[in-house]
Amino acid sequence: MNKIKYVLSFIATLLCGVQSLLAQCSICTKTASQLGEGPAHSLNVGILYLMFAPLAIMGYIGWKWWKKEREIMKEEG
Repeated sequence: MNKIKYVLSFIATLLCGVQSLLAQCSICTKTASQLGEGPAHSLNVGILYLMFAPLAIMGYIGWKWWKKEREIMKEEG
C-alpha cells in the first residue's frame, strides 16, 4: 500500500510540474519560429509523437526484464 502512495504522489508531482513540453533542438526552434505559431506547435507535437514509440518499447522491455528478475529472485530465495 505504501508503494502505491509513493507512485501516485510521484505521478501527481510530474503532472503538476509540466506546463508545456518543448521537444525541439535549436535548429528546429529556429525553423519553427520562422513558420509561425500554428506550424511550430504542430512540429513540437510531431516530435513528441515520434519520441513516444522508442520510449514505450524500452519501457516494455525494462518491465519484462524486471518481472523476469523478480521471478528468479523468488525461486532462489
